[in-house]
Formats: sequence, C-alpha cells, structure tokens
Amino acid sequence: MAVGGSFVSGVGSLWAHSPAPGCGRWHSLADHLRGTAELARRFAVSFGGGDVAYWLGALHDVGKAACAWQDKLAAVASTGDAVGIDHKSLGTRVAYERGLGGFAGAIFGHHGGLIDTPSLRAAFRGRLAEAPGNVASAERELSGLLPDLPERLDQLVPAGWQADPLVGEMALRLCYSALVDADSLDTSAHFQGLASPRLRPDADFGHLYKLFDQRRRGELAGRGGTPIGSLREQVYADCLAAAERDRGVFRLGAPTGAGKTLASGGFALRHAEKHGLRRVIVAVPFLTITEQNAAVYRRLLDEDGAEPVVLEHHSQADFDDPKVGRWARLAAENWDAPFVVTTFVRLFESLYARKPSAMRRLHRLTNSVIVLDEVQALPHAMLAPILDGLRLLVRHFGTTVLLSSATQPSFWALDEFKDVPCTDLIPDTAKLVSDLRRVRYEWQLDPKPTLAGIAGQAASEPAALAVVNTTADAKVVFDQWRDAEPEGVAWHLSTRMCPDHRRRVLEKVRTRLSRGERVLLVATQLIEAGVDVDFPVVFRALAPADSLLQSAGRANREGRMADGGRVVVFAPEDGGQPPTYKTLVGCAGRQFGPDRADPDDLAALGRYYRDVYDLLNLADGQHVGQRIQQARRRWEFETVAEGPLDASTKRRDRKLAFRMIDDDGISVVTPQGAETPELRRELEQLVEELRRAPVPDLAGLRRLQAYTTNVHPSALRRPGVMALMRPIFGNDVRRGVLVEWVGEYDDATGISIDPNLEQFVV
Repeated sequence: MAVGGSFVSGVGSLWAHSPAPGCGRWHSLADHLRGTAELARRFAVSFGGGDVAYWLGALHDVGKAACAWQDKLAAVASTGDAVGIDHKSLGTRVAYERGLGGFAGAIFGHHGGLIDTPSLRAAFRGRLAEAPGNVASAERELSGLLPDLPERLDQLVPAGWQADPLVGEMALRLCYSALVDADSLDTSAHFQGLASPRLRPDADFGHLYKLFDQRRRGELAGRGGTPIGSLREQVYADCLAAAERDRGVFRLGAPTGAGKTLASGGFALRHAEKHGLRRVIVAVPFLTITEQNAAVYRRLLDEDGAEPVVLEHHSQADFDDPKVGRWARLAAENWDAPFVVTTFVRLFESLYARKPSAMRRLHRLTNSVIVLDEVQALPHAMLAPILDGLRLLVRHFGTTVLLSSATQPSFWALDEFKDVPCTDLIPDTAKLVSDLRRVRYEWQLDPKPTLAGIAGQAASEPAALAVVNTTADAKVVFDQWRDAEPEGVAWHLSTRMCPDHRRRVLEKVRTRLSRGERVLLVATQLIEAGVDVDFPVVFRALAPADSLLQSAGRANREGRMADGGRVVVFAPEDGGQPPTYKTLVGCAGRQFGPDRADPDDLAALGRYYRDVYDLLNLADGQHVGQRIQQARRRWEFETVAEGPLDASTKRRDRKLAFRMIDDDGISVVTPQGAETPELRRELEQLVEELRRAPVPDLAGLRRLQAYTTNVHPSALRRPGVMALMRPIFGNDVRRGVLVEWVGEYDDATGISIDPNLEQFVV
C-alpha cells in the first residue's frame, strides 16, 4: 500500500483520513475506529446502548483497511476528492453475522442513511461481492485493528430491545445517532488539528435553575401587579413542586395567559437538576413562538462572558449573525447545548428521519426534558408515531415529556398513549380555568352574518381583533376598513405577508394597544398560538375548538377588564375554511354553542377531541399514521421517512411518509415586503446574485428567509400566476422550489395569492 509516496504495511500504517490542508498529520485508522467507538459509547451509555454503540463505532470503517482503499486515499490526498470505494459493507457484515443483526444497518448507513432492514443483508452482500479482493485484504487486517472483537455481539443488546420491535427500532435510531455524531466529531477534530473532539461539559442545572428563578423574579418585580399576577405565581409554584416527581409524562393544562412559558421553563430546569438530566428541549409549532420563547429563555439564562446556554434552532435561525457566532452553528448540528428551542417539525422529522445530518442530534433526546408547547397543534395524521415515539423515549430511554397547552388534547383516548401514566402539574385545573376566566362568549351562528357585517361590528369598537379562517377572508374584512378608517388604525396579518412584514405589523399593533389608541386587526390563525396581544373584544370565525379557545386568549389577556372581555364566535355566510377544517368544525358544533358548552369547558373539550379522533379514523390500520407504525415494526427506515416503494413506478409515495407538513408548497421570496426602498433593492440584488451563483450561498438564503412566505401549490392552477413567479434556482416553478415574486405586493396585505392553509414553519 502506497501512502504519501512510500509503501508501508501493518495496522499502524493504515489511515482513515488524509491530512488537513497545511498539516502533515495523517489520521490513523486504528485511532479513528477507537476514537469513534469510545465517543459513541459515551453518547449511548446513559440509555443502555453503550456496548452496542461502541462496536458499531469500532467496526464502521474497517473496510478502509483494504489495499485498494488505502492506495486510492494516497492518490487523492492532495486533491480532496472522495476515495469512492465501498468501506461500509465489511463492518456491516461482521456486525450482522456476529449477532447485532439489524443494528448493523447503522454501519451500512453511516454516510448515506438507514435503509429498510429487510433489504440490509442483500445490500451489504451485493456490495461485498463486487470486490472480493478488497474484502479479503481488509479482513486480513481486522484482528490487528480490533484484537478484542468478540466472536458474538448479540449478548450486548439489551433484552428489552429484542423483545419489542418498536423498542428495538427506536434503540437503533438512537445508536445510529450516537455513531454518526461520534464519527463526525472524531473526523472534524482531525481536520481541525485538535488532539480530541470538542465537547461541551454537562451543564450545571442547579446553577441554571437558580439563575432563571432569580432573573424571573427581578423582571416580574419591575412590571407591577396585574389582576392575574397571583394566579400566575401559583401556576409557577405548582410546576416547581411537580418537578420533584419521578421522570415521566407531565401535563400543563393552564389557560392562555397563565404564564406557561415561564412555568414550563422553571419546571424543566428544576426537574433536570433533580434527576441529573442532560438538557432541556422546548419545541413549539410556529416560528413566531419559537423566536418569542427563545428570546425569553435567552434573557433569563445566558450570561455575559460565558458560553451561551440557549440554542435557537429552526430554518430561519441566523447562524451568520456575529452575535450568535460559530458556537450556535456547530451546536445546531447535534444539539450540544443545555437548552434548545426548536420547532415541532425539526424535532419530530429528526426523530423519524434516516439521514445522518438530521439524526446526529437524536441521541440528545435521551435523559432530557422535552417540553412540547401548544401541543394541540401536533398534526392529527401523525399522532400515532409521534405519541408512540414519546412513549418509548419516556419508558425506555430516560426522557421526561411535558405536554403544555390551554387546550389539552385527549391523547389517552388513543392506543399509543392509553397505558402511559401522566402527572398534572396543576392539582385542580378546572378551578384554575374558572379563576382565570377573563372573557364571556357570544355566538352569531343563526342567522349567519356576512364578513362585511362582522367588519362593521368590529369597527364600532375602540379596539378589536377579528380572526378568520382564510387569507381571502382576511382581505375582505380589511378592505372594509381600509378606506373608512384613519391611517394607522386598521391592520392586516396573514401568510400573504412575509415574516418581517408581519413582525412590523405586530410591533405597531402592540404599541397602539399599550397607548390605549384605536386599533383594528384582522388576522388568520397565525395570531392564535403564543402571539402576545391583548384586545378587549375578539371576533372569531367558527373553527376547531382549540382555535376558538386560543383566539379567546387574545381577549382581556391581562385580566384588567372588570366585566371581562368579549369573544364573539360567528359563522360567516360568505366565509371559507381550509379543507381540513370540515370534520373539526363539525365536531366543535356538536359540543359548543349558545345552548351548549363554552370552549373552555374541560369536559366538553375532552369529548370534542375523542369525537375528532374517531371521525378521522386514527386507529384504522389503513390510516397513514398506522401504516407508518407498521413500517416501524418492520424496521423499514426508508419507508417511514420517504414512503413505501411503488412496485410499478419504483418510486416512493411521499404521501405515506412521516411528514409534519402536509404540503411543502412553493417558497416565494418577496423583496417588496422590505421596510425601505433601499432594503428592497439590496434584497433584489441578493436574489440576482443567488440566481447567477454556481453554488447557492447559504448566508444569502438565510437572509432571504425573513422575506419568504409559503404559497400553496393550488395557486399554480390559477391563470397567469406562474408568470408572476420567477425561479431562483433551476428553470421551473413547481412544488418545493424557491422563486421570486414579481407581481404586486400590497403594503398592507402582501401578495395577492391565497395560500388557503396556514402551515407549520420548518
């Protein structure tokens, strides 16, 4: 074998990686195997997979011992090109045949991703048969590389992992995560010239909890009292008391405005301290809440001069911002941070992904506290795999899960959660709901009012919020106000507007509310979850029960109105609704209304959710969630992540894959949404630079995210719409691409296309 121009032999002269540029140090294969193995063990030992992960790491690159691989590495060392010779299949075979079985798939997929396990044996055997000489030369080095390799590895697999295929499937995901993270860290350390991988020490959650509690008290002391301040204090105290309980599933069902963000954060930090857990992960459904919550936690936990505590990780997080720094960019790769704030999409699509880039962070979920805020927003279609994944993490991998929502779903009515014990953080939720009731409901269902009529009713109020179900309806209401109201009074908020435009509107609305000035706002569902506004009256178009209650949380939020705020629920005669609403609105109508319960009635809310689950057939074996569960039981990782393979087309059906978002839509960049003409010109120039660049500039793409909105693919069926979208990459306007909007963009309402659906932000 020739390396660096000379022929060498023996284990000590086998290499895993060439030197980094400007460095003469080669990366020993033996060192890389042991380094990866030890690190993988460190990541997996806390959930019982230390030995399995160790041998996956020790075997993952043994195929590099082949003479042909070593010779090719020497040939490409100066060019940086890939070796291009299989090095994963030998280690896969050794692990498989010595008893690790399907867990050997972690080795086979450590670069390309996990495959369906029923195909694993044929896949690695086929690769090995292509180059028997390579296999033989690498096998001769195996005993020298790994002299302590046991003849049998099956006894290292915990019995519980072997007894239940779903437990085993989740364990393989976690071991794979430990392997690929360890491999990446050990390799990066070599190319950075480090003696060992850079790992953050475990956080001192005792210190973090005390800091959080102290700063929280200081902030509240400066705000002055409000009528519901004492109730929020009681919610916080109840959460801290419950944090002393054993690990498991917890539920925080406090009403909107009860201070759940601070209470759940305090619970998570105290619980992590009590049980020696390694991190807190807060996941939320919408980008607005992610940014809002991350700002709160960062303010209470980060310290000047110290490494940051809070990592904000979502698609619009700007890792090029100097204030964020290199730390956040690296920590986001594997969530090596004490406190992570992310989205539902990022969390659960990582859990059920198959590629190493998404799964590196997965092992960080074990022995952690996971807080799911606004948990009612989890997509119904995916509840079976989501709830089962949470159940497994709690029961087998040391995780605590907190489900936080003012509208707690009846998850325990579903098979995946029916036997899961749960602790309520609030001892008497019904009393708290009654004590915190800040609104009275009115109903306008029969006769049905028009949207123009609702706009007129709202305009008769000093300040009012109208929440409707589609962006088209929002524009109808706003147009009624636009010419009739003085400048600065009427505002519009929907996904027709880019995120930065929406942010500016919310700032101006909050300012007017704080000054007691007249303000009218019409919004779609995006206003409901976690957006902190306080109106005396809210008009809400008939919607699913959780949406009704979330909208009500924007009325009299601080409880300052002696007679309570008003929430007017109306069924618009000329209004629309997303297709997914039909069943949910029907269920809401059977439980809530003028002669029935109000939306904050907990018993009626429980009946509503059970009715929804039954009508959506979530337990039916042909439902997409149950089909994903069936694929998981067979350890079919590609099928879960990308859908089953169609025998005739040889393509995978994405509609049957695990997806948090029903439709990726079309990402539309709107420079017209910039605050100033100068900024608009800068953004237009950036778009042109990206269009001409041979390789997309990631920093530029991130800068555009604040001016990018998602348009439903149905918009492409409208005459002339495609002509108003100009591709930034490629030549076609289609689903999943990035395009520039070259049509009109209204300063108040944004682009003139109705996306039809509010969607999760990835």
